[in-house]
Amino acid sequence: MKKQKWTTANIPDLTEKVIIVTGGNSGLGYESVKAFAEKGAEVILTSRSVKKGEAAKKEIGKVKGKIEVMQLDLQDFASIEQFAEQFQQKHSRLDVLLNNAGIMQTPYFKTKDGLEGQMGVNHFGHYKLTGLLMDLIKTTPKSRVVSMSSAGHKYKQAKMDFDNLLFENGKDYTPMKGYCRSKLANLLFIYELDRMFKENNIDSIAVAAHPGGANTNLGQHVEDKLMWKIMLRFFSFLVQEPPQGALPEIRACVDENVNGAEYYGPDGLMEMKGNPEIVKSSKDSHNKEYARKLWEISEKLTGINYL
Repeated sequence: MKKQKWTTANIPDLTEKVIIVTGGNSGLGYESVKAFAEKGAEVILTSRSVKKGEAAKKEIGKVKGKIEVMQLDLQDFASIEQFAEQFQQKHSRLDVLLNNAGIMQTPYFKTKDGLEGQMGVNHFGHYKLTGLLMDLIKTTPKSRVVSMSSAGHKYKQAKMDFDNLLFENGKDYTPMKGYCRSKLANLLFIYELDRMFKENNIDSIAVAAHPGGANTNLGQHVEDKLMWKIMLRFFSFLVQEPPQGALPEIRACVDENVNGAEYYGPDGLMEMKGNPEIVKSSKDSHNKEYARKLWEISEKLTGINYL
C-alpha cells in the first residue's frame, strides 16, 4: 500500500499551544509560522528586525491563532537574554521551540561575543536560547525542541576539530567548513538534549530536521558566485519552494507520532526534495564523545547549564 504523503493538512489542531520560531520573518521560518498560526497556535515570530517581522505578520494576514513579533539577534547573547526574559514574563508554557534561524557560508566574522559567526549563530545562539527557556520547556507536558540541520552535515568539510572549533583568527576557515561544522553541531546538540530528557525523566523530546534543497535567501552569501549560479541552473529540478521545504521542520514540531532523536527530511533523490519522512544522519552526528565535548564547551562559552 502506498504511503500517504504528509502535508500541512495533517497538522493537528494547535489551539492553546505556544510555539517560538526563530528567524520567522522569511523562508522556512515564515512558512512554519504561517502553518502553526493557521491551526490555532500562539506563535512567537522572532526576527533580528522587528520591522521585517511585522511585515511578515501582515503578509500572513488573518489566522485562527495569534502571531506575536519579538526581536531576537542570535549573534548577541545580550539580545538572547533579553528575549528569554521578556518571553517568560508573558508566557507560562512553551510547547515547541523551533530553532529555525541560521546563516550559510558567510565570510569569516565574529559574533558580538567573539565567537566564529556560523557556529555562533547556528549552534551557540540556539544553545543559549534553549537553555534560558529550559524551565518552561521542562514544565510544559510533551514539549519539543526542534533544530534545523542540513545535508551539509554529511559533507567531508563537516569535522568537529575541538582543537580549533571556532577557527581562531580565521585559521583553516572556509565558508563551507564553517557551515557544515555548525550543521553537524545542530545534530550533536539535539541527540544529546534528547538523551538528557530521557535520563532525567523529563516529558519533552528533541528532534531534528533538514529542508533538502530549498529556494530561500539562505544562500545570499554565495549566490553571486559562478558555481552557485551553475548549480541552481542545472539542478533546479532538485530544489523545492519554501512551503514544501518547511514540511520536515513542521512535521518534527507537531506530528503526534514523532519520537525523540528522530531526524526528518525529504524522501526524494539525495534527500533534496520530496515528502517529509525520517531520514538517517551521519555516523559522526551520533558520536557521543563529540556530543559531550560540544556540550561542555557550550556550557562554558554561554554560561548556561541545563540542569
